[in-house]
Amino acid sequence: MRGSSDRRPVLITVRAKSDLGRTRDHNEDFFLIADLGPDRDLIAGGPHQLDPHGSLFLVADGMGGAAAGELASSMAGGSIVGHFRENWARESAINPDRFVALLKKSVEHANMEVHEYSKEHPEVRGMGTTATVAAVLEGTLYLAQVGDSRGYLVRQGNATQLTKDQSLMQRLVDAGELTLEEAEQSERRNIILQALGPDPRIRVDLTWQELQRGDILVICSDGLSSQVKREEIGEAARATQSLDELCDRLIALANERGGPDNITVIAVRFEGEGLPPAQPGGDVGYHAFADEDSGETPTPPSEPAPSEPPPPPAPRSTQVPTTRSGSPRTIAVVTGTVLILLVVLYFLLTR
Repeated sequence: MRGSSDRRPVLITVRAKSDLGRTRDHNEDFFLIADLGPDRDLIAGGPHQLDPHGSLFLVADGMGGAAAGELASSMAGGSIVGHFRENWARESAINPDRFVALLKKSVEHANMEVHEYSKEHPEVRGMGTTATVAAVLEGTLYLAQVGDSRGYLVRQGNATQLTKDQSLMQRLVDAGELTLEEAEQSERRNIILQALGPDPRIRVDLTWQELQRGDILVICSDGLSSQVKREEIGEAARATQSLDELCDRLIALANERGGPDNITVIAVRFEGEGLPPAQPGGDVGYHAFADEDSGETPTPPSEPAPSEPPPPPAPRSTQVPTTRSGSPRTIAVVTGTVLILLVVLYFLLTR
């Protein structure tokens, strides 16, 4: 990763929009754009020179019925940014390792806040939210992922997904049991394995990506990614130089296909001499940090189920109550043997 000695300017232009969609009666999505140095309005005008302390971009998709989803997403988003800013300001030096460690800690802190609040307020018990948080420091992008909102990087008109959904379908794709096309068509594609709030502990998926001039980051809720393919995001970026128009085009595409959920998108263009010139191809994709527990890069679990497993605890799953049309989100917080049993159950039900 690029060292802190390179102080040439990195320029960012940011736009963001959120849309109700065609079937929802209120918006449970939340987005936030934060300058981590002096507080500036990055979403207006631009390009802006990236502050040495970095910037942060967040999309959260709440769930829980009534107003609980809105509360969960806004509470988590505000907590992540507030915790990050407060603690990052105390650092005596700009250190990328501390930056990414604080990113993870801020997401974990937000999870605990949402979880404790829902325990104390029975009317919103079980509320939760996804979160995709992108933080840029100098020329490197860091992403923290919980749930199935997504981050994409568009380089020279080609979009690549930088995040992995924490979902049952993604686990089955990783295990080679389903193709991406089959997963996208599955009736169970809304089952996510983690969200902020339902459980006191989460596993934050941390990844990184080196940036080049002209790169465009797109962060979105699944109201967009479930309706608009990765290739279409790249096509839309190629078709316009305006980030406002890019956001509008992507939202319009999702609504043309039914708009079954709220739709939120943040688009960020990176430029400036602090970044290397754009090169064809390049190492763009999912780059996971080493797992802190094992010291190894995490890979999807592929161990077979034991022949005689001990009786596992029942999976803690919450069917989200909703009065809205469309399929409600299901959160299945599972680990180890319980995950394996869930996969087996999936195949029994679909055979």
